[in-house]
Amino acid sequence: MNPKISDFGLGRCVAGNEMEVNASRVVGTHGYMSPEYAVNGIFSVKSDVFSFGVLLLEIVSCKRNRGFVHQDHNLNLLGHAWKLYKEDKSLELIDHELQLAD
Repeated sequence: MNPKISDFGLGRCVAGNEMEVNASRVVGTHGYMSPEYAVNGIFSVKSDVFSFGVLLLEIVSCKRNRGFVHQDHNLNLLGHAWKLYKEDKSLELIDHELQLAD
């Protein structure tokens, strides 16, 4: 797992009091880009928060977002995490090697 830390910081491109910017060219690693940036080229400081959240999910699950495959559905890691959250099963996302022993 090699996080692309250089992808973080796009939000710093937002100048002054602007809350978001529409980029003419989308750059970054697809697995870490916020949907509004990847689809519409709109990024803000929230884009960095999204990227950091993906990285945290990868760390606690010991799985990569890109290339994640689950036997029961076709969701990526983010979709899988959201599905578990809605089912009140978020703790199932944590890799068993990281869970504390009882």
